[in-house]
Amino acid sequence: MATSSSQTLALQRNSSEQNRFMEKLMTKICSFYDEQSLIDVTFKVSNPTALVPAHRLILAAASPYFENLFNGNQGTNPVIEINDIDSDIFEHLITFCYTGQALITVNNLASMLNAAMVLQLDDAISSIVDYLMAHIDEYTLRGAYTLERETQCEHLKQNIIEYETKNFMEISRSDEFLNFDVEKLQRILVSDNLNITREEDAFDAIKRWYNYDVPARQEQLPLLIACLRLTQFNMDFLMTHIQPLPGCELLAFKALSWIREPLARPHINMQFTEPRGISASNCGEKTILALCSERNPKLLQYNKTEDKWQEYASIKIGYDRYRTILKDDNLLFIGGYNGATYNIVRCWNIRNKTWQNLPAMIEARREHCVVELDDKIYAIGGFGSNNYLSSVERYSTSDGWKFVNSLIDTRFCSRAVTLNAKIYAMGGYKKNNPIKSVEYYNPDLDTWTSCADMKICHSSPGVAAHNGLIYVVSRCGAERYDPQQDTWSQICSLEVGDGYISCVSLDNKLWTIGGKSKSAGSSCVSVFDEENFCWVEKCSFPESDVRSCFVVPESLLSSM
Repeated sequence: MATSSSQTLALQRNSSEQNRFMEKLMTKICSFYDEQSLIDVTFKVSNPTALVPAHRLILAAASPYFENLFNGNQGTNPVIEINDIDSDIFEHLITFCYTGQALITVNNLASMLNAAMVLQLDDAISSIVDYLMAHIDEYTLRGAYTLERETQCEHLKQNIIEYETKNFMEISRSDEFLNFDVEKLQRILVSDNLNITREEDAFDAIKRWYNYDVPARQEQLPLLIACLRLTQFNMDFLMTHIQPLPGCELLAFKALSWIREPLARPHINMQFTEPRGISASNCGEKTILALCSERNPKLLQYNKTEDKWQEYASIKIGYDRYRTILKDDNLLFIGGYNGATYNIVRCWNIRNKTWQNLPAMIEARREHCVVELDDKIYAIGGFGSNNYLSSVERYSTSDGWKFVNSLIDTRFCSRAVTLNAKIYAMGGYKKNNPIKSVEYYNPDLDTWTSCADMKICHSSPGVAAHNGLIYVVSRCGAERYDPQQDTWSQICSLEVGDGYISCVSLDNKLWTIGGKSKSAGSSCVSVFDEENFCWVEKCSFPESDVRSCFVVPESLLSSM
């Protein structure tokens, strides 16, 4: 019988002496097994018939199945029959009891998992599931789904959910996704770690699942829509996409109220109000990343807590007049100029601060527009090698760069933004003349359509989609566009002088970064106060030349 002192010593695994002792002991036990020495039980296993010798003490310590077996009625028999496990699989798992390792292959892992569950070998189950997930492409996701249904293995189930969460965009396009039950889909959608670029991706996946069998899934639809971070949608999206869905009217109303009435938020009962985040420690908080100057730009990060800017990284590029877009965890530098106009596309990883070259555009461009819509990147207009451009090309990972329909007007030094699944291009120059014209692109129809002209000519302004409207801000003035009414209205001007201005929508507020403050004499950061219809200056901006800004998760910059 073990004494308390011997139990304490057995738990002291940190000392080198104890580790050496345990290694020596396990080596001796394994040699007894290999030499079939001091064997006290033999298993008779079928398919094909084989005798597998072992030591009761080792097996009982490794598995409650064997512990209960040896304490049962036939536990003292020198030979015990096992009828429901093939002999080679059984022998692999007996070896695991001694060594913690087993020969797992794609071909035998289903049988190994079934047997490990029968024998209650939890560590073996973990090893088998880990092997399966590491070889998921070879085993196939469909095979994993089938095995999980057959075995009801909770460890496999959790690993599949983690895989689905991480690879949601790919999974949501598969045929298997259409047959997910609502409980499974809920478990995925509620995850704060759901790997999507924007909340609309999750909405699109729900609509695809719902449209596969509308009559049977109509009552379940509100359960899934409630899993979305509804407050991250703009008001127009909520009204045109969420509110018309059967059973989702109240969900849309709550989200609209939450956005419109900040003071009422404590009284609005919503399951999720914060954006998705990578970890609980940052609660999904987002911040602003600003790209300053061009040839050797700096990246500045906004610290919301201290209301100040700090340098995140310096980037060496060596050319200018490119356009930049945020794509997942990367900044894409598209086109540019250095004595000649470029068609190159370079990718800079924000987290790792490393470069990668991507496929070049068909046409060289500078001072153009770039936007992302539905996981595709668009390069719009600009100036080519020796001509003004109206051409537009689109990049996808499957098709590379391809031309789509051209702009109605040639334009460069313009800006573009996406809203309601459309691309809006506005302002800039047509040849040498500033223009007020605006047009939008419908990717479903591959057409550009003219919109109402802006009130003011803007060249390289700051633009942002915010709460269902498009805002355009430059030192010449500020205005906003209502796509439902096709009308522009001027708002109070930002009191700034020379300098580029960028706009972003963060925390349900419209922010501008850049432009020299007339009061402070330095570049500034301002937030639009919609209730009082005025701009409120925040902290000063330490650089004089801001080229573009992006809203990113704070966790993306945590390595700083």
